[in-house]
Amino acid sequence: MALVLPVIRPGIPLCLGPEEAPSAAILILHFGLFGLLGTLPDLAQRSNGAEDIGEYIGSNIEMSWMPNLDELMQGYARNFRPGIGGPPVIVAVDVEVTSIDHISEVNMEYTMTVFLRQSWKDERLSYNHTNKTLGFDGRFVEKLWLPDTFIVNAKSAWFHDVTVENKLIRLQPDGVILYSSRITSTVSCDMDLTKYPMDEQECLLDLESYGYSAEDILYYWSDNQEQIHGLEKLELAQFTITDYKFTREVMNFKSAGQFPRLTLTFQLKRNRGMYIIQSYVPSILLVTMSWVSFWISQSAVPARVSLGITTVLTMTTLMDCARSSLPRASAIKALDVYFLICYVFVFAALVEYAFAHFNADYMKKNKKTEHAKREKKVSMKDGNQAIVLFTLSLLGANLNLEQYANVPELIIGSKNIGMARKLGSNEMKSNQKGGRLKTLLKPIDADTIDVYARAVFPAAFAAVNIIYWVGYTN
Repeated sequence: MALVLPVIRPGIPLCLGPEEAPSAAILILHFGLFGLLGTLPDLAQRSNGAEDIGEYIGSNIEMSWMPNLDELMQGYARNFRPGIGGPPVIVAVDVEVTSIDHISEVNMEYTMTVFLRQSWKDERLSYNHTNKTLGFDGRFVEKLWLPDTFIVNAKSAWFHDVTVENKLIRLQPDGVILYSSRITSTVSCDMDLTKYPMDEQECLLDLESYGYSAEDILYYWSDNQEQIHGLEKLELAQFTITDYKFTREVMNFKSAGQFPRLTLTFQLKRNRGMYIIQSYVPSILLVTMSWVSFWISQSAVPARVSLGITTVLTMTTLMDCARSSLPRASAIKALDVYFLICYVFVFAALVEYAFAHFNADYMKKNKKTEHAKREKKVSMKDGNQAIVLFTLSLLGANLNLEQYANVPELIIGSKNIGMARKLGSNEMKSNQKGGRLKTLLKPIDADTIDVYARAVFPAAFAAVNIIYWVGYTN
């Protein structure tokens, strides 16, 4: 007898009569037990896989052995270096620069963020169960011996810890360890600002072991450190990195011994565009503006004086603003020299007007004095002629004055006349000497001074600029 099972379609309720209900219940129970028995092998397989998770990691295609860290670290003393009592540990160092944030001339420092990678061999951590390299995060770092590397010329430094500590460990089967950390440090940099802002600076990054001498540890630049990784992507606001070099030396300290040191040297060239726009061009414009007074009339005293004083005060303000961003060093910088040159020319333009105005007033006074002398001489000559005419009239003579040109000699006497002539000759000689001195010290017309200044000031300023730029750029 064939048994026909009802087909249950989704969404259609199953309706069974009283006679069909017991048989249907038996069928449903049968198929439920069958399905449960079919899933038991899968559950068993999954439970076995869960037990093996601690021993195997990887994809479903390739599995790699995960060593037991407790067994690996058993007997490991992190306070002692690898191979203590034997040859020194060789530490290879690699640096990748991610940013140079700020270079300060005032504090003589720069801030740099780097990936510092150190690699050394610790045979105590070697394993032979697999040839895979194991990776660990910063929590495993606390369990290992690490080189006590520090930045010698650092003012401050810190590790990054967002979102976790930026540290990692790579462990190879032969015990070679790669330790990488992300560090930001503010490092001192001695600068020579004599040619500022046309200077080139040399900044150092010194790495050294703090407690281990050359007998215990030796530093070398990594074979991969032929160039600074990430440096080609850096863009600095004020400087351009023109060159860099890696050096190694051993520092000898009498009290502590010899310590190996690695040095990364940066050659920095300052970008002059900003300083030309902010300092040099305004200074040149102020000097040029001071020359406008040479074309203003001498009678416009308020205009010329106010223009000269304004340019002098503006030049002083510009000098103070530029010096505020620089250290108060005793060395004279190139920018200070240029400001001093511009200040001298601006002040000289103001003095030129004072000199021209003084000459103009002096010439006016001379003209008035000469006019008064001429009037006095004319009045004296007329008085002498009146006296002679009056004397002749008393004598009863009525002749022309020309006929009595020698009358004074007759009246005064020949001896006195000789003495008068001698005194007159001496007075003429002294007047000749005084005339030559007066010719040398003769005041120049104010307008003539302005004409000369229009040509002399620009020519002198151009010549000084040529000497300045040639001297400081070479």
